[in-house]
Amino acid sequence: MKVLAMIMAGGASEALSVLTATRSEPAIPFGGKYRIIDFTLSNCVNSDIFNVALLTQYMPRSLNEHVGVGKPWDLDRSQGGVRLLQPYVSRGGQASWQRGTADAVRYHLDFVEEQRVNTVLILAGDHVYKMDYRPMLRFHEENKADVTIAVRRVSPFEAYRFGIVTLDAENRVVYFEEKPRRPISNLASMGIYVFRYPVLVDCLTGDEGNARLDFGRDVLPALIKTHRVFAYPFEGYWADIGTLQAYWEANMALLGESPALDLYDPDWVIHTRSEERPPAKIGPRAQVGGNLLSNGCIVEGVVERSVISPGVYISEGAIVRDSIIMNDTWVGPNVVIDRAIIDKEVYIPEGVVIGDSDDNTPNQALPHVLNTGLTVIGKGVHLPSGIRLGRNVVVQPFRRESDFPTLTVESGRTI
Repeated sequence: MKVLAMIMAGGASEALSVLTATRSEPAIPFGGKYRIIDFTLSNCVNSDIFNVALLTQYMPRSLNEHVGVGKPWDLDRSQGGVRLLQPYVSRGGQASWQRGTADAVRYHLDFVEEQRVNTVLILAGDHVYKMDYRPMLRFHEENKADVTIAVRRVSPFEAYRFGIVTLDAENRVVYFEEKPRRPISNLASMGIYVFRYPVLVDCLTGDEGNARLDFGRDVLPALIKTHRVFAYPFEGYWADIGTLQAYWEANMALLGESPALDLYDPDWVIHTRSEERPPAKIGPRAQVGGNLLSNGCIVEGVVERSVISPGVYISEGAIVRDSIIMNDTWVGPNVVIDRAIIDKEVYIPEGVVIGDSDDNTPNQALPHVLNTGLTVIGKGVHLPSGIRLGRNVVVQPFRRESDFPTLTVESGRTI
């Protein structure tokens, strides 16, 4: 079986607010030193798949710089390796954006044909999980399937966010509905599909195929009626972190005594592009407990149950609790940060309080996204000294001191 992996890595997400204001979702930092795309790329190479295409579109520069030629994943190869594919001006001279996952693959069917493969593995680049794809590929072959969908059980309260499937006794898919308002089950598609190459071409070309824009919404419901579509059950760790709350919870879960996602497993290494930074440094009066501290960070204050990325500096007298702080953020003395997500290169001077008060008013602009008490600060923000930010506050990227009219930002506000 000759396999090409195609990773969907072109999206933004309103539900991730300012985290996707300057980058695509797969490029968001995760777990301190990683980015979300690292998990899918590492799954590929750990599954002996070394022919990988990354389909980009929205704000790709950060992702492109991170992946580069694929060296950290052993994908810098003359045969196979990783290729970054993006939209381009078509033969008719018109440039058009890819309008969905199926449309993105159709854009690059000429590239797929050049690979001379018989199997195409479609993957999402915005999920955090560890999965060996080889058993799924064997399952696909043994069942003589035209398409195989990876599925798993999800919380009934979250089922509306996924494609929901129904199976017969032989694991053949008999029903598929993308993001139903009233799910009939909690067996969800993981956004991982195996296609026989001829089936993929047939379902994306011709008059009918050209109208199909998304695999979940358009392609799979149609194929169930005419082709052999099977479901492969997956029981391992998998997290769709497409909301701020899910992203925060997945990071915090890494701090458990025996986390479901083991980043220290020598048999399944998560590779990433690591910067050359010195070891983490803990000051003589610092207090740390239950954290992930990345290379190059310096902690002089108190840090509890938090994920700290490379190059972060936390001054003496500062207190950080239940938070995610990304690369090269500077935290000054007497700062208090409680339940916050802070993007890269944020300057937090003396006396700032982030996550102030018990007022849990939902964010006025994104009430369905930010309503659990998290405060989110975008990349490159410079806060004024002594400012107090409430709960469910959003600060847009690159705001400066002059953008804050007062030193009190009430819960639920967006700056």
